[in-house]
Order: sequence, then C-alpha cells, then structure tokens
Amino acid sequence: MQKTISLKGPYNFDQALVRLAPDPWTDPDPETRTLRLGILSGEKPAAVTIKATGSTEKPEFTIVSDDYTENEQTLMQNVAAVMQFDVPLGKIAAHLSENGLKETVNQSFAVPFIRDAQLFGSLIKTIIHQQLNMTFAAVLTNRFVRGYGEEKDGLWFFPSPESVSRIEPEELREMQFSQRKAEYVIDTARWIIEEGIRLEEFTHLTDAEIEALLTKRRGIGRWTAENFMMFGLGRPNLFPVGDIGVQNALKKEYGLDQKPDVPFMEEASAKWAPYRSYATLYLWNSLGNGPS
Repeated sequence: MQKTISLKGPYNFDQALVRLAPDPWTDPDPETRTLRLGILSGEKPAAVTIKATGSTEKPEFTIVSDDYTENEQTLMQNVAAVMQFDVPLGKIAAHLSENGLKETVNQSFAVPFIRDAQLFGSLIKTIIHQQLNMTFAAVLTNRFVRGYGEEKDGLWFFPSPESVSRIEPEELREMQFSQRKAEYVIDTARWIIEEGIRLEEFTHLTDAEIEALLTKRRGIGRWTAENFMMFGLGRPNLFPVGDIGVQNALKKEYGLDQKPDVPFMEEASAKWAPYRSYATLYLWNSLGNGPS
C-alpha cells in the first residue's frame, strides 16, 4: 500500500518527531522527516512508514505499508486516528494562546498529540512508567516488549493480554521490575481476560467512566488512567495534576517559587478546556521533554 494524503494545516510533524520517544514500536527520524510505526489494526500487526513531503502550513504525507493490503481503508483510518490527522491543531493553538499560553504554544506551534498505536500496550506502558524517571521507564518498557512481544520489520508489538496473563512475577523481577509493579502488570492482563474487557470499547465511555473503571484496579491510579486516556484513546481534555512534568512546567510558566498545588493547577487549566490534553503537551514541550 502507498498513499499520498494532504491535510488542512497547520500540522507540525517535525516538532512531533522531536518529542516522540524512541519506543520499541516507533522509529522517528527527524532528519528524513519519517516515522516508522508499529500499529495494530484490529488484531493484526502492521509496519507503517509515514513520510512528510509538505510543510507545517501545507502538510502532505506519503504513507507506505506492505501489510493489510486487503483492507487499506481500515489501516488508513487507524493511522489517521493515531496521528490525529483530523484534529484542528490551529484552532487549538489559537484557543490556548488566547488563554495565557501564547509563548509556550509558539515554541512548538500546532504540534499533534500522536497517540500510542497499540491500546493494550499503551495501558501496560503507562503502568510501567508509574513513579519512574523517563530513562529507566523506557529501559523497563523495552525489556518487557523485547522479552515477550513480537518483532516485525524492526518494530516491536506488545504481547497480548493472554500472553501477559501467563507471566509469573518472578520473571519480571529478573528484568528489574519491583514486585508490586510486576503484579500490577500481570493482574491487569488477567482482569482483561477474566472480565472480557475490550479496551477499544472504551471509546464509548466518558472520561469519568473510564477513570472510575480503571482506578478500581489495584495498581492503577488517577495519573495512570489519565495518561492512558490521553495517549491510548486520544482524549483531548485531560490535565494530569499529579504529573511532575506538568507541575514543573506550570511553576516555570507562572514564575512560582515552588510547585503549584492541585487547586492552583485545576483553576489554571480550566480556561484551557476543552483542549487541556494539548495544554499538557505544550507544557511538557516547554521543558524539552515528554510525559514524566
């Protein structure tokens, strides 16, 4: 499959590539303006190459994949959802700029919030990243995916819930998981299997319903639920007040002497609705990094 598509600008693909972490399922190359992406379309893994041929104001992309040739439309729909091709980035940037974030927005104007391409993997990755610095979190995630996942064309795919449910905590302890984190990962997979949970059906639930459902689970708190909804489901109006990066960015943004408290963060973010997830992204970018 090879498709060329044009979007209504702006769409700052180059800034998105700089921000993207080199996860096992993504391979960003800012120099060639290319992103290789391991995406699950249904249950089938596909390696997709997305190359920018236009500009931020007039975005155009060539999308290539040797997989899923019998159902190109489904694959393209999934790529568009992950890449947030249909999101009005200019409108979002204008709204946030008009409500106090102009300088911060201008640093990475019209950057898209590219989603995780594997929904179960997004949830497990978010659990792994809890209360860890970004470097070690990435190390653990890589070990997990390469230890239990599937490789295709140099890109990695998370193991299925069925596979993870059969892992014993001692195996993950050998990868330097804590005992509790090992249990959280395995227990989440077993919950999905035993309860017949279909994460893709979460698209029909509200943010509050998803948070309530997930946070009933041992090892999943508000931060994990919010980050999964942003990165896994592409929800546009979340503001993770428990995120250290967001706290540091707001401290810098407002010239505070110390990190802001929750009431301050909630009041500050209220005016950025209904695009608080994008405010979060711009604030992360203002620190030169991604989620903490």
